[in-house]
Amino acid sequence: MSRAIEVQDLTRRFGAFTAVDAITVDVEAGEVFGFLGANGAGKTTAIKMLIGLLAPTSGTARVAGFDILTQSEEVRRSIGYMSQRFSLYDDLTVRENITLYGGIYGLTDAEIRERGDGMLETLQLADTRKALVGTLPLGWKQKLAFSVAMLHRPKVVFLDEPTGGVDPVTRRQFWEMIYAAAARGTTVFVTTHYMDEAEYCDRLSIMVDGRIAAMGSPAALKREFGAPSIDEIFVRLARPAAAGAA
Repeated sequence: MSRAIEVQDLTRRFGAFTAVDAITVDVEAGEVFGFLGANGAGKTTAIKMLIGLLAPTSGTARVAGFDILTQSEEVRRSIGYMSQRFSLYDDLTVRENITLYGGIYGLTDAEIRERGDGMLETLQLADTRKALVGTLPLGWKQKLAFSVAMLHRPKVVFLDEPTGGVDPVTRRQFWEMIYAAAARGTTVFVTTHYMDEAEYCDRLSIMVDGRIAAMGSPAALKREFGAPSIDEIFVRLARPAAAGAA
């Protein structure tokens, strides 16, 4: 199995503050990798470096086979990205969002029409193509945003807290979409604050104060820490850091 993400001693400092402190991680092609950590642990900063939006202070990384420092454009063309806070334009229609992002991803008009129509049929959203995205229920909007991020069939997709605020049924449906993407060979790199979702990942890491404090499959981590759940491991690791910060 080939590696889709290779990270070695990746570091980012802001003045005297080290947000990401020499993290090293490899993610295999087609793997669902959970990237966990409390607020302020450094997850989002790390993702911004991996998708080419922020230059590292030191260290190296390759995403989809491309160097994030010297081949950032190639990285961006090979990945999808979905954020909880911003993914689609609320004041554009469903069809307009698909057309916009399809163009950004370099698809032809014919590819945008064909893939967009197929995507809306799969999501059972064909009747909403002329609706403003801002009028859609949050769960529909999030599933649509994920599908749009997959429109150009990226090798790697980064999902930054994609299920925040949606109901449990929609969360489960969203994870079925993640599994389907991974089965097609797309590597999924996902952050979440829901520890039950962490159990769905093939492997995961837990960041504390900018460093990776634990990494492995959910089953292996529970054995290593002698804990019944990822939630207990997360609390055990994150609580001392929170206490120290206070």
